Amino acid sequence: HRMKNYVTGLQHIGIPTNDMTKSLEFYEKLGFENIYQVKNGKETVVFLRYENLTLEIYENGAALGRDGSVDHFALDTKHVEELYLQMKEEGYTMLTPGINSLPFWEKGIKFFIIEGPNKERIEFCEIL
Repeated sequence: HRMKNYVTGLQHIGIPTNDMTKSLEFYEKLGFENIYQVKNGKETVVFLRYENLTLEIYENGAALGRDGSVDHFALDTKHVEELYLQMKEEGYTMLTPGINSLPFWEKGIKFFIIEGPNKERIEFCEIL
């Protein structure tokens, strides 16, 4: 399948929070390590890792606080622009208008998000 040309595995799972301190205390007590933290506008974003699982916790003041509160999962992607064009052409429901970028990690990221059949959000993210 062509995804093997673009996706190398799970990159992270995105979880919004209304209380970053409480979230960090909880996940660090479970053994997760804070590997990257950044302020993105008004939002604090923290990446936590345990073995091969990475969580992206972001304080956006809009966390639902109920079942189903995981916002998205992200797949580690290469050639994100090519994949975007292919998936758009194939009729996937695109939730981002084109490729987005953020100044995360050393050189930034490029990503887009599609909608799955259950309204789940799937992010394809390339760390530059």
